[in-house]
Amino acid sequence: MRARYLAIVLTLLAPAARAEVEQFPSGFKTRTIAANGTQIHVRIGGQGPAVILIHGFGDTGDMWVKLAADLVRDHTVVVPDLRGMGLSSKPDNGYDKWTQAADMRAVLAALGIEKTAVVGHDIGTMVAYAYAARYRDLTEKLIVMDAPVPGVPPWDEVVRSPQLWHFDLGGLDMERLVKGRERIYLDRFWNDFAGTPSRIAEATRRHYAALYARPGAMRAAFAQFRSIRTDAEDNKKAIATKLTIPVLAVGGEKSFGATEAVVMRNAATDVTELVIPDAGHWLMEEQPAATVKAIRQFLDTKK
Repeated sequence: MRARYLAIVLTLLAPAARAEVEQFPSGFKTRTIAANGTQIHVRIGGQGPAVILIHGFGDTGDMWVKLAADLVRDHTVVVPDLRGMGLSSKPDNGYDKWTQAADMRAVLAALGIEKTAVVGHDIGTMVAYAYAARYRDLTEKLIVMDAPVPGVPPWDEVVRSPQLWHFDLGGLDMERLVKGRERIYLDRFWNDFAGTPSRIAEATRRHYAALYARPGAMRAAFAQFRSIRTDAEDNKKAIATKLTIPVLAVGGEKSFGATEAVVMRNAATDVTELVIPDAGHWLMEEQPAATVKAIRQFLDTKK
């Protein structure tokens, strides 16, 4: 009887917990777009200059709700889930970041968008740089947030960090190990890389854990990291010709900090450095107001 009562209570509480996860403004529409051999789940809203927001691991495009709500006032805002993540399809391959940049290009082309500003966080930073390097004439501004770019100095020093052991994790045995324990695995990232772990709300953690527990999601997540060696070789070639567009390099004070700008100055000629105070890696969760303000100001600056 007690177990049944507890089950009923948890069932009643679950909708309220889900309601705590913020939703995109009502003007946003969702589409599934056939792109570069896969299916990409996309949220689209607004009118004006285009900006694409690219999420990373431990999140989906849902991480961008606050920024999208601000930018949609005067921008066309495109928010995809990367291949293998969120509600996008989960193919067996194509997780190198240059291929995923082509996914983003195909999404934008399907929406009739030519030029765009590109914003990325975590794995999304790696895809955002690959996009800007691959589609230089179509990228107006680049904003990268709190992540290294494989192959771009000081990559060899960064990748030696013991905290980055997950870069080489994967395979069937690791999938078996994590299956049914996705929340435990994800908590490691939210806790270890946050400046203040409590700022990653319980409802947020449950929301993403459920998405990463979907069939094939963790296999795809492992593939995102295991493709990094290929990404490094691609980017070593790309930085031979530096980007000339304006770049904003954002780091959390308790995470990458000013190193984000150090990285990007090896890949671009016009880099603005910004460190968000009292923030770790999870900038949109830990310091959303400061992060949104910084991105908005950079996008609004005429260059």
